[in-house]
Amino acid sequence: MDDKELLKSRMEDLSQRAFNRNYTTYSEFLNIEEISRLKSMRLPTNYILYGGYNNAERCIAGFSCESTDGFPIDCIEISPVNEKFADKLSHRDFLGSLMNLGINRNLLGDIAIKNNTGYLFCLSNISKYIIENLSRIKHTSVKCSIYDGAPDFVNQLPQSEEIIVSSLRADAVIASVYSLSRKVTGELFSLGRVFVNSKQTYKDSVSLKNGDVVSVRGYGRFIFEEQLRETKKHRYIVSVRIYR
Repeated sequence: MDDKELLKSRMEDLSQRAFNRNYTTYSEFLNIEEISRLKSMRLPTNYILYGGYNNAERCIAGFSCESTDGFPIDCIEISPVNEKFADKLSHRDFLGSLMNLGINRNLLGDIAIKNNTGYLFCLSNISKYIIENLSRIKHTSVKCSIYDGAPDFVNQLPQSEEIIVSSLRADAVIASVYSLSRKVTGELFSLGRVFVNSKQTYKDSVSLKNGDVVSVRGYGRFIFEEQLRETKKHRYIVSVRIYR
């Protein structure tokens, strides 16, 4: 059984259990491809996707959920013991050290970083293990503790920017946002690396609508806000918010 079939079987089982027993069940963390597949499934119960904060990319599916209250997610603050002697820590550094502890990726959600401090969203049943065992990232000694809720900055949207595009097609906007050629952008669609509102799309001609969230594997994600105006050369000035 391949990964797609395993995911389908797992989601169907969780949904069916929630339906039969009339209680809430939760998946582990799903990446954007898995979320896309989940959205294409026909299941006996509704579900809510939540990753610990509103704009999370990696999320848990809660079947038969009515709200995000009760999701088994903790936020762990990971900070240098002595900032003066700390390395500059990246997302890759945090994730690599967690993987070195033997933790499966599906137990971990997003990692947000501010001022060289990481905020890790993870399943509650793994948080104690991380706090007790994660003591070093690169050459930097770190301390870990539960953060109550989520830091304010993770819910803040990126600043709005204006860009010029040749059309409102997804491939044209992506090419402009990431300074890519239309050929390269077309290849990203062909390879299944483009997601609009967490749904994988191979159609590069799809038009973006106000509020669409576009994720491009290997490049990042952005929010398409709106078309602002048309130029004299019949191009479009649009507003986007790019996660950097």
